[in-house]
Amino acid sequence: MLSLTMNDTAAELLGVLNGLAAVEPPGGLAPSLREYVAQGVVRRGNVLTWASSVGNAADTPSFFNDLTAWECSDSSFHLEDFVPVDVVTVDDAPVISSDDQRILLMHGVAFVLEFSRLVYALKPTSPVRCIVGANDTNATFRFHQIRPGESWNMPNLDSYRLDKMIVADIAPATT
Repeated sequence: MLSLTMNDTAAELLGVLNGLAAVEPPGGLAPSLREYVAQGVVRRGNVLTWASSVGNAADTPSFFNDLTAWECSDSSFHLEDFVPVDVVTVDDAPVISSDDQRILLMHGVAFVLEFSRLVYALKPTSPVRCIVGANDTNATFRFHQIRPGESWNMPNLDSYRLDKMIVADIAPATT
């Protein structure tokens, strides 16, 4: 099962109430994001990580309170590093326009769909949560396994007042 949830500001910005075709990025997923997802994910002990990661949860520093936080930290990257959008600097801070945030969110959703193929190929299967967030300074993608009692994001996505949030839960059948 693939479940996609987003807060009202992300849904409004993407226009999903007008149909999911509006979410497809112009020209499809950015080639650099397609290359990034092609590296795959691997299971290292109790965690999932990018195949290219040198991270090892067995050596997790004490500032990670659980494996979910470790996975989110290790898997996180900035979408604006892979998608050509304008990031201007104002008063020494990056600024991304609402239009470019929309482009980043569209690529984030397309990336989640590509990433879901990796999750369905995992053996043994494991439910995974992908989190895409965009605001006026950056846009990020991260993932973690879904574990009882652990969560990276707040359940009420509308409580994120400054961020457009999209959460995708990928839960392959276990039978």
